[in-house]
Amino acid sequence: MRLFDFHCDTIYEALVKGCDISNPAFHITPEKSKGIAPYIQCFAICVPEEITGERATKMFTEAYKKLKEQCAKFDIRIIKNYSDLSEVAESQGRGAVFTVENASVLAGDINNIELFKDYGVRIVTLTWNGRNELGAGAMVSHSNGITKFGIEVITRLEANNILVDVSHASDRLFYDIVKYSEKPLIATHSNSRAVTNHKRNLTDEQFCIIKRRNGLVGLNFHRDFLNKDKLKASKTDILRHAEHFLSLGGEDNLAVGADFDGCDLPVDVLGINSMPDIYEAFLKINYPEELVEKIFFKNAYEFCQNFDK
Repeated sequence: MRLFDFHCDTIYEALVKGCDISNPAFHITPEKSKGIAPYIQCFAICVPEEITGERATKMFTEAYKKLKEQCAKFDIRIIKNYSDLSEVAESQGRGAVFTVENASVLAGDINNIELFKDYGVRIVTLTWNGRNELGAGAMVSHSNGITKFGIEVITRLEANNILVDVSHASDRLFYDIVKYSEKPLIATHSNSRAVTNHKRNLTDEQFCIIKRRNGLVGLNFHRDFLNKDKLKASKTDILRHAEHFLSLGGEDNLAVGADFDGCDLPVDVLGINSMPDIYEAFLKINYPEELVEKIFFKNAYEFCQNFDK
């Protein structure tokens, strides 16, 4: 099978644990992903909210060095330009896209976006769950939306063809991002709030806004976002969220953002090695293979290929 996954925290885990991405405890390893080709994985550096200022920027820099080291060691191509995707796909290879989860790594300095350009960052969330210099995340009780600095960051990111990711945004921040952005939006790892009522999930209106902006939403495998009773979460719930988004006309806007190594998985999902089983589960409920292929690979691949044009 082919896979393009918009979000994992594997490089962050490898960095803080001081180990290789081959660590068998990880959801994603080179060994576990055998049989998936081509395989494009977005590797996020998620900076914890207690790490701010220069410490956050330093962690971001260290994560990039770790990604380079690991990609060289395990024959993974770092994709800084989406035009490189075709070579990875045609060679049935593996590609890595560097992303940022929580733009506090900018340390309040707009000029640090130059680091994003230098390191090939292609996707950025403005916040994590809390509040930072750009705005308020999904778990903030009383969101003040976006800040003046956040507006400046959106403008500069889009000027450099870096995608603004609305996952983790509070509702108010989401609508502010819509107001101040011009390019397609992406929610790299978010599910449906209509299916599971969680602040980290998207409302139908939010999904439809992303759809109208020709953006994408990546299905998240975190059990809390899949089922209101997290202990009962299963891959069947992944199908339920997909089915709901598809009912809103999202055939061309749905992708995968599993959140491997950054989430608690359902009992019947082990990690990247479960992806072929999940793919088959989609087929077993009579989805055409063309549609399943779009969700797992084609929508993300074509979106990114066209984004730089």
